[in-house]
Amino acid sequence: MNELLWLAMLVTNFAAILLVYRIFGRLGLYVWIPIAAIVANIQVVKYVELLGVTATLGNIVYASSFLVTDILSENYGRREARRAVAVGFASLIAMVVLMNLALLFEPHASDQAHPHLSAIFTLMPRIALASLVAYLVSQYHDVWAYNFWRKKLPGTRRIWIRNNLSTLVSQLIDSVVFTLAAFYGTVPWAVLLEIVVTTYLLKAIVAAADTPLVYVASRWHRKGVVSGDV
Repeated sequence: MNELLWLAMLVTNFAAILLVYRIFGRLGLYVWIPIAAIVANIQVVKYVELLGVTATLGNIVYASSFLVTDILSENYGRREARRAVAVGFASLIAMVVLMNLALLFEPHASDQAHPHLSAIFTLMPRIALASLVAYLVSQYHDVWAYNFWRKKLPGTRRIWIRNNLSTLVSQLIDSVVFTLAAFYGTVPWAVLLEIVVTTYLLKAIVAAADTPLVYVASRWHRKGVVSGDV
């Protein structure tokens, strides 16, 4: 059942990104970046079993942000992609500050939400710090690598090469940095290693699967059918 839900979430994410890009252009992609960053950092606190191994949620949503920066790099250049990374970084900081301030309020006697919010967001400072570090390192590497390979391997036919070369390495960096920083000391080493491997493999699947979307977005951009770019 989890595997089917994972595929459904993958399709939903891809469809949503194409939809916001077609309707809003690069603005829609800028909006998706903080959505992905915030949702992924909430989902990541949930452990699930996928294909018989332990994994955390948030892999698909977070991995989709690499697709967004690759589309921005391909269609608008390195500067626009780096700007999107900065927007995501700012959104993570805002979420951590605002949610931890909210937890400081004394709940009313009739309140039922505080224990649940506390259960999720009391983990947030460490997870958010790990996410911020991993996010900056991996995302800026992805933008740099995509544009590096774009210069080395120009042309629309080679999009799949630069998309995968940049994203697969960036996803590995992200998985290792985030998992060690977020969960080291809280789970056994065997589980920690399993999380690193499974999260990377899941992100790698997303990276490979999102390649056609970069082609679609590039074609829309060249044909001038993206509403926000007209």
